[in-house]
Amino acid sequence: MSTALFHACIGILLCTMGLFAFIVHRHLLRRLLAFNVMGSGCFLLLVGLAQDGRGPDPVPQALVLTGIVVAVASTALALVIFRRWYRVSGEGQLPEDV
Repeated sequence: MSTALFHACIGILLCTMGLFAFIVHRHLLRRLLAFNVMGSGCFLLLVGLAQDGRGPDPVPQALVLTGIVVAVASTALALVIFRRWYRVSGEGQLPEDV
C-alpha cells in the first residue's frame, strides 16, 4: 500500500466519522467539530488522490490550501453565530423538530 493510498483511506475514514458525528449530536459545538473533522478528511482525501508517479500535483494542493483558509474563516463565523444564539436563547443546542 502506497502512502498516497493510505492517506486517501484515512481521509475516507475521517469523512465518515465526521458525518456520523454530525448526524448523531445535537450540541452546536460538537456539530461544528464534526464538520471540521469531515472537512479535514476531504482535504486529506484530495491530497492523497492527487499523487502520481511523477510527484504531487500542485493544483489540488492549492485547492486544499484555499479550502483550509475558507474553513478557518467559516469556523470563526460559526463560533460568533453560536455565541449570539447562546446569548439570545440560553441554550447550547438547537430545538427539536416536531
